[in-house]
Amino acid sequence: MLSADDILSSLGAARGVLVAVSGGPDSLALLALAADWSKGAGRPPVTAATFDHGFREASHDEAKTCARIAQDLDVPHAILDWTGAKPIARIQEEARDARYDALVAHARDIGADVLLTAHHADDQAETILFRLMRGSSIGGLAGMKPRRDIGGVAHVRPLLHLRKADLVAFCEARGLPFVTDPSNADPRFARTGLRRLTPLLEEAGMGVEAFARLAVRAARAEEALAVGAAVLATRAVRAREASRTRIDAALFSQAPAELGMRLLMAEIARVGRAPRLEQAEPLYEVLRAAIVAREPFRATLGGALIELKRGSEVVISTEAPRKTLIIP
Repeated sequence: MLSADDILSSLGAARGVLVAVSGGPDSLALLALAADWSKGAGRPPVTAATFDHGFREASHDEAKTCARIAQDLDVPHAILDWTGAKPIARIQEEARDARYDALVAHARDIGADVLLTAHHADDQAETILFRLMRGSSIGGLAGMKPRRDIGGVAHVRPLLHLRKADLVAFCEARGLPFVTDPSNADPRFARTGLRRLTPLLEEAGMGVEAFARLAVRAARAEEALAVGAAVLATRAVRAREASRTRIDAALFSQAPAELGMRLLMAEIARVGRAPRLEQAEPLYEVLRAAIVAREPFRATLGGALIELKRGSEVVISTEAPRKTLIIP
């Protein structure tokens, strides 16, 4: 049987805990565990909320079922409705963003500083596989973080080490009536296809445990690379102004490519907009070649102008507004 004290032991200092509940076995298991844990002495208050996306007729009934289960567990519950126009493209991504916005806003309203979601080891493996297929960076292959900050609220995923089957078994043992979201089998969504690959990958030895090992090792590498990029920045950045960065071209070009590219992307994001990795990679290669060959270089990316000055300095500055030609 799962131990609430072991799984939620890191939350003792929280002012309040909000559990996101969808009605699936993973989130209901988390709700029950949080309800059990909250009964201990000196524990912060635990509440729950369900985001009703409104895409299916059954979604509101499912939200009301979550409310009834929360009431049975003596946990206050709120239904958060998604109002306004719904997207017709990138549906799952937009719904996810709207869900987090609503949950974080509700957490602030009720004084909760921790938001719990029920992402588990199977979700983590699926996320890493999805990012791998998209050509993600090392940081992306680290998967979902156990803890991150969203607008001042700590988003905690305490079930990342548990398999979905364990959570289903927990719900069945507790008599919790979970539902299955039919969108999980909708072929329009990319992740549905990935789920069909899971049994084949398991047979080939690339199961959930293998992805978990990859996540740990990628996170370790990401931490080292972040430190290396910070050290390079202290050595190579000559000056930072509000809308301009000056970088020593020689130190920049001699650094390992991954560190140089991270510095380039960070400074572009600082004075403009964060570029995508696939955009920054070719720009970095051409810039580095220009430094080595002592050739002129000038390009724009993410609202930033990148220039090689006199062959010795890379200057990244906010791109000037482009003039609009008005024809009378």
